[in-house]
Amino acid sequence: MNADLYPELAAAGSLAAALELLAADLGADLAVVPGDWGELVSAGIAASVPERKPLSVHIGADSRRFGVSGWSQGVELITGSTPDLADVVRSGVAWGQGRSLRELRAALPFLHSDERAEAHDRGPVAVVELQWRSMRRQAAEAPDFPEFGALVEAAHAERRLRELYVFSSHWTLGFSSCTGFPFRNEVAIAPSHGGSPFRVLKHPHSDVIDEAVTAEEAVALAVARLPAGLGPAVTGTAESRG
Repeated sequence: MNADLYPELAAAGSLAAALELLAADLGADLAVVPGDWGELVSAGIAASVPERKPLSVHIGADSRRFGVSGWSQGVELITGSTPDLADVVRSGVAWGQGRSLRELRAALPFLHSDERAEAHDRGPVAVVELQWRSMRRQAAEAPDFPEFGALVEAAHAERRLRELYVFSSHWTLGFSSCTGFPFRNEVAIAPSHGGSPFRVLKHPHSDVIDEAVTAEEAVALAVARLPAGLGPAVTGTAESRG
């Protein structure tokens, strides 16, 4: 840590201690918890809203910058950076109280949310629909890999897959029954490439469990392997669903 950039951290001995001291000066009620990269350069600010993880705070190395990131149910809802530690305290209070994304951005303009975070606020159906639009756009932008495009369209045409959260890993499509990371993998399909068959897998990095000549056949095989009664993807992560 550069003491010239972060004199208050150097004086307090850690980011966590500096946050606690400043919160006391500001009369703010904060519960500071350990960060992911050691107490000197990172910290967390606990939230009273059960589904929200502690607001993650870390310092920049080359310039004075406090980066923050707020996750809930496997989705990053807010992120931003500021040179003012008081901004971090205020954002920690607002995040911990469960303020909405709109309220957070209005009160603290250095915070930002992306399209997926906004969809998360509207519910799992909105997240799944957004992800499918993104996946179909990705396929359309890869004209040199028509097999991938064929797979995306065939999967989207199948209702049971269309209701799941779709993601890709090295062009293999994975289908999750929850919208947050880590995902709950239900099935995966790898596209044909260089004359190879389409392949059905348990998840994108597992062994092949079935093969097919066409994308439509692969989709049918994948659907047949879905658990009976599996419904549309829900909010949460594989960890929260058990």
